[in-house]
Amino acid sequence: MSAEKSFHMTPEEFRRYGRAVVDWVADYYEKVESFPVLSLVPPGKIRAALPPEPPLQGEAFEMILKDLDRLIIPGITHWQSPNFFAFFPANTSGPSILGELLSAGLGVQGMLWATSPACTELESHVLDWLVDMLALPEKFKFSGTGGGVIQDSASSASLCALLSAREQATNFESNRRGCDGRLVAYASTQTHSSIDKAVNIAGIGRQNLRLIEVDGAFTMRPDRLREQIKQDRQAGLIPCFVCATVGTTSSNAIDPLPEIGNICQEEGLWLHVDGAMAGTAAICPEYRHIHSGLEFADSYCFNPHKWMFTNFDCNCFYVADRAALINTLSVLPEYLRNQATESGAVIDYRDWQIPLGRRFRSLKLWWVIRHYGVEGLRYHIRRHIELAQNFAKWVKDDDRFELAVPPPLNLVCFRHVGGEAINQKLLERLNQSGRLYLTHTKLSDKYTLRFCVGQTNTEAHHVYQAWQEIKKAAAEITPS
Repeated sequence: MSAEKSFHMTPEEFRRYGRAVVDWVADYYEKVESFPVLSLVPPGKIRAALPPEPPLQGEAFEMILKDLDRLIIPGITHWQSPNFFAFFPANTSGPSILGELLSAGLGVQGMLWATSPACTELESHVLDWLVDMLALPEKFKFSGTGGGVIQDSASSASLCALLSAREQATNFESNRRGCDGRLVAYASTQTHSSIDKAVNIAGIGRQNLRLIEVDGAFTMRPDRLREQIKQDRQAGLIPCFVCATVGTTSSNAIDPLPEIGNICQEEGLWLHVDGAMAGTAAICPEYRHIHSGLEFADSYCFNPHKWMFTNFDCNCFYVADRAALINTLSVLPEYLRNQATESGAVIDYRDWQIPLGRRFRSLKLWWVIRHYGVEGLRYHIRRHIELAQNFAKWVKDDDRFELAVPPPLNLVCFRHVGGEAINQKLLERLNQSGRLYLTHTKLSDKYTLRFCVGQTNTEAHHVYQAWQEIKKAAAEITPS
């Protein structure tokens, strides 16, 4: 009697197909510059090309892999192209990809220390490494009262910080009874939109989020923050949370942490600092000034998945007092009780995040740090900043363009002097060409182009060629 078909991929098939997938990825990186950076397919085209019904019988792996080129690649915006200068980067690298593969292969669900001790202990150790690598305050290490955890994104980290601030301000009554409409949170007009979403989710409400005025460099004004807190207290409200930013999304502005931190300390407010992309720059000693004042922070996060060659998702979130976070988020049903948890001797990361389950994200970050080493990471960060500063100089030297703000690191905000319509047309022409991809923002109500250098494989000739494309397109759309 013949053995019943299992339908599973055999180990030998996995080896063969795995090699084919790795080869496909390697080939993709070799030819990524041949694709339009921004996908130009119209809405609905990809879905229309897919079969309306799932296959009744399993299909040959060769056919499945072939459909990547036929169906998927046309609908990909190539974030890993060296000609990607849009948004902030979401870069990756060889060691990160292989670490992600290994994480998927192990299939760990690391909600508790007990469900895979290595998942928890590697993560806590690598997060401690990063405190040293970025020269963050020692209070964020596990050797003290703090510690770090990998979140999916800065949005989740900020939400966890806000929830902790809410409970600190209400002595954990908000968890028990809900919010009463008196809690107030503060951010600048340039703070990431995730804070808007967080106040909604946390029950604080949009009307209780105060967006503080910024100065000419688009950084939060501490004097306006102090005035607003005073007004809210006089109105019978309860200020509880401030979000400051190291590298805002629109312009990479760096809020004055020492002044903001002093205010938060005096007023008893939770200070969360979002390091977003720019925080990675602190791996280089000459850029650690961006974190001046971070010693005042109750929490901090930055994204290795933006500028540390570690693929999405990977946000490093730190708290100075882990008990405040754990007491805010911990729920312990009977089915999760275990001896290790009850001993109090282990970290259970389920209590450090919104979801229960979690992936083995630290593997890829561990591999990236070990592969590049601190010096290798510093080399690339310095190179990206140098390339961006060169680009800024070219803009400054061309009388058709102007810098919207001096670039502190690797993001250049600039515009054509011809006005909003020309800048809109210029951006559209550049992106439709497929040869590069930029995005825009508005600074002081002026339409502004953003040119961010941070993709893993971007070199000097890519930045130079982008500038040539920009000048050429500008010449074509403006009268001589």
